[in-house]
Amino acid sequence: MRNAAMILGVIAGLIGMIVGFFGYGYVELIDRFGEIEGLAEQVDNAQLIQAASIIAPLLAIAGGAMAHARALVGGVLLLISAAGMYYAFGFNVFTMFPVAFAAVAGLLGLAAGKPDEPKAHF
Repeated sequence: MRNAAMILGVIAGLIGMIVGFFGYGYVELIDRFGEIEGLAEQVDNAQLIQAASIIAPLLAIAGGAMAHARALVGGVLLLISAAGMYYAFGFNVFTMFPVAFAAVAGLLGLAAGKPDEPKAHF
């Protein structure tokens, strides 16, 4: 379970980085060049999108990296990452895999305490 949480978490973070690049870039593009009515308009909370573009993939990669050694902490970070990506970007064709991978990896990290480790974290 720990290895699956680690792999899914890192993959979620890498795909989340791609979504984050486009989210951050879209906000910057509209700030710099202005809106095109009906085609490209600024999002409601631009600072939230920019913050989530950086923080959510970072948490997914960090949670996935530590899922093998510290499954509980890694699982919590992965669930926070999934919630952050879902809250900022919603659930659509571009975010379904990073959100789902981070959520599943977080649940696997939380569930990995007893069978894999002599000292359970719960």
